[in-house]
Amino acid sequence: MRKAFASAIIQLAKNPNNFFLSGDLGFMALEDVRSAFGNRFLNAGVSEQNMIGVASGLAKEGFTVYAYSIAPFIYARPYEQIRNDLCMPGLPVCLVGNGGGYAYGHMGPTHHALEDCAAMLALGVQVVVPAFDEDLPAVVTNVNSPVYLRLGYDAKPQGFTVSEFAPWRKILTGAKGNLVALGPLAGVAAQALIDLACEARPNIWAVSKFSDNMVPVSFLHDVLDKNLYVIEEHRAAGGLGMTLASQLFQKNVFPKRYFHRFAIGYPTGTYGSQAFHRKQCGLDSESIKNLVLNNS
Repeated sequence: MRKAFASAIIQLAKNPNNFFLSGDLGFMALEDVRSAFGNRFLNAGVSEQNMIGVASGLAKEGFTVYAYSIAPFIYARPYEQIRNDLCMPGLPVCLVGNGGGYAYGHMGPTHHALEDCAAMLALGVQVVVPAFDEDLPAVVTNVNSPVYLRLGYDAKPQGFTVSEFAPWRKILTGAKGNLVALGPLAGVAAQALIDLACEARPNIWAVSKFSDNMVPVSFLHDVLDKNLYVIEEHRAAGGLGMTLASQLFQKNVFPKRYFHRFAIGYPTGTYGSQAFHRKQCGLDSESIKNLVLNNS
Protein backbone atom coordinates (compact mmCIF):
# COMPACT_ATOMS: atom_id res chain seq x y z
CA MET A 1 0.00 0.00 0.00
CA ARG A 2 3.02 2.28 0.42
CA LYS A 3 3.49 2.54 -3.36
CA ALA A 4 -0.20 3.29 -3.85
CA PHE A 5 0.07 6.01 -1.21
CA ALA A 6 3.10 7.52 -2.98
CA SER A 7 1.23 7.57 -6.30
CA ALA A 8 -1.79 9.24 -4.70
CA ILE A 9 0.20 11.85 -2.79
CA ILE A 10 2.19 12.84 -5.89
CA GLN A 11 -1.06 14.10 -7.39
CA LEU A 12 -1.47 16.41 -4.41
CA ALA A 13 1.98 17.92 -4.96
CA LYS A 14 0.42 20.06 -7.69
CA ASN A 15 -1.25 22.10 -4.96
CA PRO A 16 1.31 24.58 -3.58
CA ASN A 17 -0.45 24.53 -0.21
CA ASN A 18 0.47 20.89 0.46
CA PHE A 19 3.67 20.00 2.32
CA PHE A 20 5.30 16.59 2.98
CA LEU A 21 7.48 15.60 5.95
CA SER A 22 9.35 12.32 6.36
CA GLY A 23 10.92 10.96 9.53
CA ASP A 24 14.10 9.82 7.72
CA LEU A 25 12.14 7.11 5.88
CA GLY A 26 11.13 6.35 2.31
CA PHE A 27 14.17 4.78 0.63
CA MET A 28 13.01 3.21 -2.66
CA ALA A 29 9.48 4.46 -2.00
CA LEU A 30 9.36 8.24 -1.66
CA GLU A 31 11.95 9.38 -4.20
CA ASP A 32 9.25 10.39 -6.68
CA VAL A 33 7.31 12.10 -3.90
CA ARG A 34 10.41 14.14 -3.04
CA SER A 35 10.84 15.12 -6.69
CA ALA A 36 7.18 16.11 -7.02
CA PHE A 37 7.10 18.26 -3.89
CA GLY A 38 10.52 19.83 -4.38
CA ASN A 39 11.24 22.33 -1.59
CA ARG A 40 7.93 21.38 0.03
CA PHE A 41 9.42 17.97 0.94
CA LEU A 42 11.43 17.90 4.15
CA ASN A 43 13.31 15.01 5.72
CA ALA A 44 12.89 15.83 9.40
CA GLY A 45 15.29 13.09 10.50
CA VAL A 46 14.86 10.66 13.36
CA SER A 47 13.15 13.35 15.40
CA GLU A 48 9.43 12.63 15.36
CA GLN A 49 8.49 14.96 18.22
CA ASN A 50 10.18 17.84 16.44
CA MET A 51 8.56 16.78 13.15
CA ILE A 52 5.10 17.22 14.70
CA GLY A 53 6.11 20.67 15.91
CA VAL A 54 7.29 21.57 12.40
CA ALA A 55 4.02 20.20 10.97
CA SER A 56 2.08 22.36 13.40
CA GLY A 57 4.00 25.48 12.40
CA LEU A 58 3.50 24.80 8.69
CA ALA A 59 -0.21 24.15 9.19
CA LYS A 60 -0.57 27.45 11.06
CA GLU A 61 1.00 29.13 8.03
CA GLY A 62 -1.73 27.73 5.78
CA PHE A 63 -0.24 24.44 4.59
CA THR A 64 -1.91 21.05 4.67
CA VAL A 65 0.82 18.76 5.97
CA TYR A 66 1.46 15.05 5.49
CA ALA A 67 3.87 13.62 8.07
CA TYR A 68 5.13 10.11 7.25
CA SER A 69 6.86 7.43 9.30
CA ILE A 70 6.58 3.82 10.49
CA ALA A 71 3.27 3.59 12.34
CA PRO A 72 4.46 3.42 15.99
CA PHE A 73 6.98 6.20 15.34
CA ILE A 74 4.32 8.62 14.06
CA TYR A 75 1.68 8.12 16.79
CA ALA A 76 3.48 6.81 19.89
CA ARG A 77 6.80 8.67 20.09
CA PRO A 78 5.28 12.16 19.61
CA TYR A 79 1.97 11.51 21.40
CA GLU A 80 2.13 14.63 23.58
CA GLN A 81 3.02 16.82 20.61
CA ILE A 82 0.09 15.40 18.63
CA ARG A 83 -2.23 16.17 21.53
CA ASN A 84 -0.96 19.67 22.23
CA ASP A 85 0.29 20.94 18.88
CA LEU A 86 -2.20 19.38 16.46
CA CYS A 87 -5.38 18.34 18.26
CA MET A 88 -5.92 21.31 20.55
CA PRO A 89 -5.84 23.81 17.64
CA GLY A 90 -7.40 21.27 15.22
CA LEU A 91 -4.80 21.67 12.51
CA PRO A 92 -4.93 20.04 9.04
CA VAL A 93 -2.14 17.50 9.46
CA CYS A 94 -2.31 13.92 8.20
CA LEU A 95 -0.16 11.52 10.20
CA VAL A 96 0.74 8.66 7.85
CA GLY A 97 1.66 5.48 9.68
CA ASN A 98 3.11 2.81 7.41
CA GLY A 99 2.78 -0.81 8.52
CA GLY A 100 -0.17 -0.97 10.90
CA GLY A 101 -0.68 -4.01 13.10
CA TYR A 102 2.05 -6.66 12.90
CA ALA A 103 3.25 -5.54 9.47
CA TYR A 104 6.87 -5.05 10.52
CA GLY A 105 6.93 -8.66 11.70
CA HIS A 106 10.35 -9.83 12.85
CA MET A 107 11.33 -6.35 14.03
CA GLY A 108 9.20 -7.04 17.08
CA PRO A 109 6.83 -5.06 19.29
CA THR A 110 8.71 -1.76 19.09
CA HIS A 111 7.79 -1.69 15.39
CA HIS A 112 4.23 -3.01 15.74
CA ALA A 113 1.15 -0.79 15.98
CA LEU A 114 -1.55 -2.66 17.89
CA GLU A 115 -3.21 0.15 19.85
CA ASP A 116 -2.72 3.02 17.41
CA CYS A 117 -6.35 3.52 16.35
CA ALA A 118 -7.55 3.64 19.95
CA ALA A 119 -4.76 6.04 20.93
CA MET A 120 -5.57 8.43 18.11
CA LEU A 121 -9.35 8.24 18.53
CA ALA A 122 -8.89 9.10 22.20
CA LEU A 123 -7.40 12.44 21.13
CA GLY A 124 -10.17 13.14 18.65
CA VAL A 125 -8.00 12.39 15.62
CA GLN A 126 -9.89 11.07 12.60
CA VAL A 127 -8.64 7.52 11.99
CA VAL A 128 -8.66 6.12 8.44
CA VAL A 129 -7.66 2.53 7.66
CA PRO A 130 -7.85 1.93 3.89
CA ALA A 131 -8.63 -1.64 2.87
CA PHE A 132 -7.27 -1.60 -0.68
CA ASP A 133 -4.70 0.23 -2.77
CA GLU A 134 -7.52 1.76 -4.80
CA ASP A 135 -8.72 3.61 -1.69
CA LEU A 136 -5.67 5.85 -1.41
CA PRO A 137 -6.62 8.65 -3.85
CA ALA A 138 -9.84 9.21 -1.91
CA VAL A 139 -8.42 9.04 1.60
CA VAL A 140 -5.47 11.42 1.15
CA THR A 141 -7.68 14.32 0.09
CA ASN A 142 -9.79 16.75 2.13
CA VAL A 143 -7.57 16.86 5.21
CA ASN A 144 -9.17 19.62 7.29
CA SER A 145 -8.26 18.48 10.80
CA PRO A 146 -5.85 16.00 12.42
CA VAL A 147 -6.01 12.64 10.60
CA TYR A 148 -4.24 9.35 11.25
CA LEU A 149 -3.84 7.27 8.09
CA ARG A 150 -2.92 3.65 8.85
CA LEU A 151 -1.32 1.90 5.87
CA GLY A 152 -1.17 -1.88 5.55
CA TYR A 153 -0.87 -4.50 2.83
CA ASP A 154 -3.62 -4.89 0.24
CA ALA A 155 -4.64 -8.56 0.44
CA LYS A 156 -7.62 -8.68 -1.91
CA PRO A 157 -8.03 -11.81 -4.05
CA GLN A 158 -6.61 -11.66 -7.56
CA GLY A 159 -9.11 -10.15 -9.95
CA PHE A 160 -11.33 -8.88 -7.14
CA THR A 161 -13.31 -5.78 -8.09
CA VAL A 162 -13.04 -2.97 -5.55
CA SER A 163 -16.01 -0.67 -5.09
CA GLU A 164 -15.74 3.07 -4.56
CA PHE A 165 -14.24 4.05 -1.22
CA ALA A 166 -16.61 4.52 1.70
CA PRO A 167 -16.06 4.35 5.47
CA TRP A 168 -18.24 1.20 5.52
CA ARG A 169 -18.97 -0.87 2.41
CA LYS A 170 -20.20 -4.36 1.68
CA ILE A 171 -17.61 -6.03 -0.55
CA LEU A 172 -19.07 -9.54 -0.66
CA THR A 173 -22.65 -10.70 -0.13
CA GLY A 174 -23.74 -13.71 1.88
CA ALA A 175 -26.66 -15.20 3.76
CA LYS A 176 -24.99 -16.33 7.00
CA GLY A 177 -24.75 -13.15 9.04
CA ASN A 178 -22.14 -10.41 8.73
CA LEU A 179 -18.36 -10.22 8.98
CA VAL A 180 -16.86 -6.81 9.70
CA ALA A 181 -13.15 -6.37 8.94
CA LEU A 182 -10.89 -3.43 9.72
CA GLY A 183 -8.95 -2.17 6.72
CA PRO A 184 -6.75 -4.71 4.88
CA LEU A 185 -8.23 -7.66 6.78
CA ALA A 186 -11.25 -7.24 4.51
CA GLY A 187 -9.06 -8.61 1.71
CA VAL A 188 -7.93 -11.49 3.90
CA ALA A 189 -11.56 -12.31 4.71
CA ALA A 190 -12.49 -12.13 1.04
CA GLN A 191 -9.68 -14.58 0.23
CA ALA A 192 -11.03 -16.93 2.91
CA LEU A 193 -14.69 -16.88 1.92
CA ILE A 194 -15.00 -15.93 -1.74
CA ASP A 195 -15.08 -19.55 -2.90
CA LEU A 196 -17.93 -20.47 -0.54
CA ALA A 197 -21.46 -20.41 -1.88
CA CYS A 198 -23.38 -17.27 -1.02
CA GLU A 199 -25.70 -19.36 1.18
CA ALA A 200 -22.75 -20.58 3.25
CA ARG A 201 -20.91 -17.33 3.95
CA PRO A 202 -21.65 -14.01 5.69
CA ASN A 203 -21.69 -10.57 4.13
CA ILE A 204 -18.22 -9.04 4.31
CA TRP A 205 -17.98 -5.38 5.28
CA ALA A 206 -14.75 -3.45 4.80
CA VAL A 207 -14.50 -0.81 7.52
CA SER A 208 -12.08 2.10 7.17
CA LYS A 209 -13.54 4.49 9.77
CA PHE A 210 -15.26 3.38 12.95
CA SER A 211 -15.70 6.35 15.24
CA ASP A 212 -19.15 7.29 16.56
CA ASN A 213 -22.11 7.40 14.16
CA MET A 214 -20.22 5.76 11.29
CA VAL A 215 -22.31 2.56 11.18
CA PRO A 216 -24.65 2.62 8.13
CA VAL A 217 -28.36 2.05 8.60
CA SER A 218 -28.29 -0.83 6.12
CA PHE A 219 -25.83 -2.68 8.37
CA LEU A 220 -27.96 -2.09 11.47
CA HIS A 221 -31.00 -3.55 9.72
CA ASP A 222 -29.09 -6.62 8.59
CA VAL A 223 -27.20 -7.50 11.78
CA LEU A 224 -30.23 -8.07 14.03
CA ASP A 225 -30.54 -11.69 15.23
CA LYS A 226 -27.74 -12.89 12.94
CA ASN A 227 -24.18 -13.95 13.64
CA LEU A 228 -21.71 -11.07 13.71
CA TYR A 229 -17.97 -11.62 13.21
CA VAL A 230 -15.52 -8.75 13.85
CA ILE A 231 -11.85 -9.08 12.87
CA GLU A 232 -9.14 -6.49 13.40
CA GLU A 233 -5.35 -6.42 13.64
CA HIS A 234 -5.61 -4.19 16.70
CA ARG A 235 -5.99 -4.66 20.43
CA ALA A 236 -9.52 -5.30 21.67
CA ALA A 237 -9.45 -2.21 23.91
CA GLY A 238 -10.63 0.82 21.94
CA GLY A 239 -10.71 -1.02 18.64
CA LEU A 240 -13.39 -1.70 16.07
CA GLY A 241 -15.05 -4.52 18.01
CA MET A 242 -15.45 -2.56 21.22
CA THR A 243 -16.61 0.59 19.44
CA LEU A 244 -19.11 -1.31 17.29
CA ALA A 245 -20.47 -3.27 20.26
CA SER A 246 -21.07 -0.01 22.13
CA GLN A 247 -22.88 1.53 19.17
CA LEU A 248 -25.08 -1.54 18.66
CA PHE A 249 -25.97 -1.63 22.36
CA GLN A 250 -26.90 2.06 22.38
CA LYS A 251 -29.13 1.55 19.33
CA ASN A 252 -30.76 -1.53 20.89
CA VAL A 253 -29.56 -3.74 18.02
CA PHE A 254 -28.36 -7.19 19.06
CA PRO A 255 -26.84 -9.91 16.86
CA LYS A 256 -27.63 -13.57 17.44
CA ARG A 257 -24.02 -14.33 18.39
CA TYR A 258 -20.96 -12.09 18.51
CA PHE A 259 -17.46 -13.30 17.58
CA HIS A 260 -14.42 -11.04 17.94
CA ARG A 261 -10.92 -11.80 16.68
CA PHE A 262 -8.22 -9.23 17.46
CA ALA A 263 -4.50 -8.77 18.07
CA ILE A 264 -3.71 -10.71 21.23
CA GLY A 265 -0.12 -9.51 21.52
CA TYR A 266 2.59 -12.16 21.95
CA PRO A 267 1.19 -15.24 23.71
CA THR A 268 4.32 -17.34 23.15
CA GLY A 269 6.79 -14.53 23.78
CA THR A 270 8.22 -14.95 20.30
CA TYR A 271 8.16 -12.69 17.23
CA GLY A 272 7.87 -13.57 13.59
CA SER A 273 6.32 -12.48 10.32
CA GLN A 274 2.98 -10.76 10.03
CA ALA A 275 1.55 -14.08 8.82
CA PHE A 276 2.91 -15.78 11.97
CA HIS A 277 1.22 -13.29 14.29
CA ARG A 278 -2.04 -13.31 12.34
CA LYS A 279 -2.13 -17.10 12.65
CA GLN A 280 -1.63 -16.87 16.41
CA CYS A 281 -4.52 -14.40 16.62
CA GLY A 282 -6.84 -16.35 14.34
CA LEU A 283 -6.70 -13.60 11.73
CA ASP A 284 -5.34 -15.61 8.80
CA SER A 285 -7.55 -16.83 5.95
CA GLU A 286 -7.74 -20.42 7.17
CA SER A 287 -8.74 -19.43 10.70
CA ILE A 288 -11.35 -16.96 9.44
CA LYS A 289 -12.88 -19.61 7.18
CA ASN A 290 -13.01 -22.14 10.03
CA LEU A 291 -14.57 -19.56 12.34
CA VAL A 292 -17.42 -19.02 9.91
CA LEU A 293 -17.95 -22.68 8.96
CA ASN A 294 -17.90 -23.88 12.57
CA ASN A 295 -20.49 -21.35 13.68
CA SER A 296 -22.90 -21.15 10.74
